[in-house]
Amino acid sequence: MREEKALSLQEAVKKITYAPANRLGLIDRGVIREGTWADLVLFDTYTVADKETYTDPRQYPEGISCVIANGVVVIDRGRHTDNLPGHVL
Repeated sequence: MREEKALSLQEAVKKITYAPANRLGLIDRGVIREGTWADLVLFDTYTVADKETYTDPRQYPEGISCVIANGVVVIDRGRHTDNLPGHVL
């Protein structure tokens, strides 16, 4: 998205957060609003990158400093906190 400029950052975030949640009827997901689940990813728009490959698929992406799932910090300053608050929807 960044290189091809096919979408704005706002459009890309909406396509991977709000749009799927809305399509699945998950009204408490995909938006930042009081009363919804706190699922957030803090990333650097200039350095975020997927590092996995077909031969080495288990690599963490670059440029993500913090991940919060269900209001619990899972990644803090790029390091896993051992918290696993997620669950299958």
